[in-house]
Amino acid sequence: MYNFKYVTKAEARKVRENLEKLVHEVQDEVRDNFTFRYYFIGSSARNMITYDPTTNIGFDFDVNLEVNDNAGQYSAKKVRQTLEHAFQKVYRKYGYTHFENSKRVFTIKGYNMNSEKVEHSCDIAIVNNFIDEAGTAGQEYIAFDKIRGSYSWEMQPEGFELREKEDFLRKRQAAWDAVRARYLKKKNTNRDKSKHSRSLYAETIKEIYDQYERKNTKPKYAEGYYSI
Repeated sequence: MYNFKYVTKAEARKVRENLEKLVHEVQDEVRDNFTFRYYFIGSSARNMITYDPTTNIGFDFDVNLEVNDNAGQYSAKKVRQTLEHAFQKVYRKYGYTHFENSKRVFTIKGYNMNSEKVEHSCDIAIVNNFIDEAGTAGQEYIAFDKIRGSYSWEMQPEGFELREKEDFLRKRQAAWDAVRARYLKKKNTNRDKSKHSRSLYAETIKEIYDQYERKNTKPKYAEGYYSI
């Protein structure tokens, strides 16, 4: 049994502001090559960041970086390595002590020096948003293949486009309160290690949306709701 809780707005704001300062310095570091914009996604964008104080996981942020100009002049490898090296150059100044590289993202982690627990981390992806010839919006990201040491642009997996349902539920306070309660309950009762927060959130949105549409009434609150 897990014990996930919502991070307070004050806690999240402090970390986010520090991350923004870090990213701004990285923007200066790479400016001679290209410029980029950034935006927070996932739980940090929704103000639904969770953490379990009984574990060593801490809480995390997700940030997308998108090159503004001259992207065509550089290979996927050049773009990602340029940004990785810039983050590695400055991240310790902002309290982060570990840097990890995975397929879809690179991650910086900040540890509590007394307890050796991860206090928080940030997953950083390099993306490109586009509209195809059919007028459909899509997104690709720079993937890193550890075995081959190669980099390539790959399409983001489908199935998590929830914006319309989110917007519908956010406009109804009772529905959104139910989303927050059920999402937290799912995280605390999840036994499938392969099912990550994104999947649990997508399930929650679909379930509450379907319930609200079907009954056209205010959904029942799930137990365990934490206000922030």
